[in-house]
Amino acid sequence: MLLRSPARSSPHLRSLLRARGFISSASPSAATAAEGDDGKIVASVLFERLPVVIPKIHPVVYAFQEFSYSQIYPCPLSVLRVEWLPRARENIRLDYVPAPGITDADKTNDRKSLQRALDNRLYLLLYGKAYGAPDDKPVWHFPEKVYDNEDTLRLCAESALKSVLGGLNNTYFVGNAPMAHMVVDQKEDSSISSFKRFFFKSQVVGATKYDIGKCQDHVWVTKDELLEYFPEHKAFFNKMIIHIR
Repeated sequence: MLLRSPARSSPHLRSLLRARGFISSASPSAATAAEGDDGKIVASVLFERLPVVIPKIHPVVYAFQEFSYSQIYPCPLSVLRVEWLPRARENIRLDYVPAPGITDADKTNDRKSLQRALDNRLYLLLYGKAYGAPDDKPVWHFPEKVYDNEDTLRLCAESALKSVLGGLNNTYFVGNAPMAHMVVDQKEDSSISSFKRFFFKSQVVGATKYDIGKCQDHVWVTKDELLEYFPEHKAFFNKMIIHIR
């Protein structure tokens, strides 16, 4: 079989031999349109404290444990919990007093403290100026920063959290990719065009208190409490923050 020379090749083959650009390399105008009307991107951080104590067993999980145990052992698990454990505790001398599950911060509803809702997850919210807020009025928001030529969007998120905490000690970013994003439309009383907000998750590591700065106020709240601060985005955050107590 004879091969045709490049000079005699079909126009379609010659087009394949020419250098071709990447499909993802869009023009500046197309890239700007993809980012938003003004091209702004905001990196926000969902800063999370994991439960400190073991949460109470969900009734469905408890029933499943009872069923699984009954398939292996003749003695029901409930009998062991109700009859055997109290007798075993009488024969064991405890040299310590367990800390109460309800803290002083729980009793006073001190939402600035991390020592509350120990069996639940807490999230950091700031009260102050936020990008896109109407008339630059202070609002409740997450730690955030407008993207400004950082190498990655995660570095932008790290910078946002660092500016609030004064450093990234005792923090851990979960993954390099954002966990969610939302498009914020332009408000009638705002001169800021629509923009995109990307959320990154970071967690508290080995700390019970942080010196929170660059805000007028801050709170540590559970998921249910957090939804009360954002009634207009309640459905979005309810889907974004998924966890089982």
